[in-house]
Amino acid sequence: MKIPDAVHTRQPWRIHELTTDFEILDVWSFRAPGAGPGDLAAMFAVIQAAGAQPKPHSLTRLLFAVRWKLGRVFGWDEVPPGAQPLSARLPADLLQPGTDTAVRGLPFTLLYQLPDEIALEVRNRTVHGVAHLGWVHNAGGGYALQMAVLVKPDGPLGRAYLAAIAPFRHLVVYPALTRQWEQAWTRRQPTIH
Repeated sequence: MKIPDAVHTRQPWRIHELTTDFEILDVWSFRAPGAGPGDLAAMFAVIQAAGAQPKPHSLTRLLFAVRWKLGRVFGWDEVPPGAQPLSARLPADLLQPGTDTAVRGLPFTLLYQLPDEIALEVRNRTVHGVAHLGWVHNAGGGYALQMAVLVKPDGPLGRAYLAAIAPFRHLVVYPALTRQWEQAWTRRQPTIH
C-alpha cells in the first residue's frame, strides 16, 4: 500500500546521504507475515525469485513489454555517455568488493545491502533511479518491507516519461508488485533457525 513520503525520510537510512539530489517518487509498504528482524535478505531473495519467474498474462506484463519495446526503439534504456553511477558516491563502509551487482529478475544493479536496507540503481536516458528497500518494525510487532523509489529525471524527456507512467505505476504496477511480493513471501519455504 502507498504510504506517506515522511515514513521513509524519518528513518535513519544510509541512502539519504547518497541521494540528496534525488526526489522521492513513491513510498510503498509490503506485508511480510511472520518476518523477524533479520529477514530482509530472505525477503530480497523472495523478490528476486518472484521477478525471475514467468508471469501469467496480465496488464502488468503487457505494460512492461510495451515499455521495454519502446525503450529499444527509442534508445531510452541506454546509459547516457559520461553518466556517473551512484556506486561512485559510496563511502568506504558501504563498498562491497567482489559482490555480484546484477539483480536477478529486476532491471537494477545492487548498490549495497545491509541487514535493514538494500539500495538498487537503474540508469538510463529517462531517469536515474533508486529502489530503496527498508526493513522496519511495524506497530503490530512484526516486520514489513518499505520500498521508496527515488529519482532524478533526465531532462524534459525524463519528466514527461515520469508524468506519463504515473497513473500506470499507481493503479497497475505497484498494486501488482504488492500482491506478487506478499504472496511470494507467504508461499516461501522458511528456513529453520
